[in-house]
Amino acid sequence: MLLGNYFLYFLFALPALILGLWAQSRVRSTFRKFSQMGTSRGLTGAQIARSILDSQGLSNVRVERVQGFLSDHYDPIQKVLRLSPDVYDGASVAAAGVAAHEAGHALQDKSNYFPLTIRSAMVPSVQFGSWLGPIIFIVGFLLSGTVGTTIAWVGLGLFGATALFAVVTLPVEFDASNRAKQLLTNQGLMFQDEMTGVNRVLNAAALTYVAAAIQAISTLLYYAFLLLGQRD
Repeated sequence: MLLGNYFLYFLFALPALILGLWAQSRVRSTFRKFSQMGTSRGLTGAQIARSILDSQGLSNVRVERVQGFLSDHYDPIQKVLRLSPDVYDGASVAAAGVAAHEAGHALQDKSNYFPLTIRSAMVPSVQFGSWLGPIIFIVGFLLSGTVGTTIAWVGLGLFGATALFAVVTLPVEFDASNRAKQLLTNQGLMFQDEMTGVNRVLNAAALTYVAAAIQAISTLLYYAFLLLGQRD
């Protein structure tokens, strides 16, 4: 039984884990590569983000520097766009792409983009279920019996919110990247030949979200197969 569980784990989790590690490696290497490629206009990521936000009537959204590597994010609660040092201060193709992408999230917030609204509403339940769900599942699975199985299904349901969150994140990230590409070219912030690098950086970043969704779904299926196997 234990050997079979290990086999199931490697069947479901290992390919997704490998994909996730490869995606993370690719986004880091792609970002570093295009961080060495300066832009013709010489604008930093902070300047590009500020320009996009102001042009779209979002002068109330602050642009701040935050520590970390690729720790860039938009906070819809505080209306703050936070950029990592390499992006905030960088006048590179990579910095421009990431800054514009995060500005795209601010535009989604302004227009009440539905997937973003759903994702934001799910944050509390995901923070709760991502760590508590597996614990409850394991406790229920070890107890076995009717009560244990019921507890395990509850844990599975809580963790399921994490998988759903990862899936909902995909259209949010893809849309932000599409907005970023359009804004960079339409506002003349980047020349067309520079957009090849922007596309590669944003596509590599998007792959990490795809990998995260696959990992979450794979783990969810693994838990479900364990429960169904226990019942049989």
